[in-house]
Amino acid sequence: MAKLIGGLATSHIPAIGGAIHKGVQQEPYWKPFFDGFPPIHQWLSEVKPDVVVMFYNDHGLNFFLDKMPTFAVGAAPQYNNADEGWGIPTLPPFKGETDLSWHLINTLMEQDFDVTTCQEMLVDHACTLPLKLFWPEGECPVTVVPVCINTVQFPLPSAKRTYALGKAVGEAIASWSSDKKVAVIASGGLSHQLDGERAGHINKAFDLQFMDSLLTNPEWATQFSVHELVDKTGTQGVELLMWLAMRAALTVGSPTVRKVHSNYHIPISNTATGLLALACD
Repeated sequence: MAKLIGGLATSHIPAIGGAIHKGVQQEPYWKPFFDGFPPIHQWLSEVKPDVVVMFYNDHGLNFFLDKMPTFAVGAAPQYNNADEGWGIPTLPPFKGETDLSWHLINTLMEQDFDVTTCQEMLVDHACTLPLKLFWPEGECPVTVVPVCINTVQFPLPSAKRTYALGKAVGEAIASWSSDKKVAVIASGGLSHQLDGERAGHINKAFDLQFMDSLLTNPEWATQFSVHELVDKTGTQGVELLMWLAMRAALTVGSPTVRKVHSNYHIPISNTATGLLALACD
């Protein structure tokens, strides 16, 4: 059976892609963020995952406001990136892992998750940036299964429902008849609001408590409704649901997890950036 080796989480601000493209990672504005990654690069070079399951939210490249599935799973042999208008260079296609995709889809359907199945799928910065951040050199060495969670347009899935989805994904990975090693990635957050009266809202205290809870009490955030999470973290900060799904998946791989490394930096583009790597030992 497949081995679930751990989980990763990072913010996915488009400006990060611009910084990588311009080679300004060590400039004062960017250095505190990018300096968080070398310990995780070292860990990844040791554990060498073959496949990643990516929890992320689409920003209009593949789904738009007229058609917004709550949960969607990619089942494509490759995933193409396209111009989003941010000035980020388009990246080469990422290879899919279709056998795991279909196993995951069938497992979720059996557990009453009505997922949208995507046999063709464009992936935006929320999917591409984590891969570039975690594997910055050369061609991406892992195949990908994208799992898109709606955090863009109400109604949104609750934290409790998202946690259940993550756990079901973990069960699917654990029962996949393969000898490959799988990591789970969460893309998004942490607290930020880009528009409206609360534009620029950041809640450092809640962010740090949430990050700590992923180690000590994984279900802690499920006590909050979506509206409470938006109130605490901002309209875009609700992307922390991806982190919650990632952590739920790891409960299947190991009763406990070990923190490899974490980082927290504010702000980048009015966003509180978080970074976390957890190992299933």
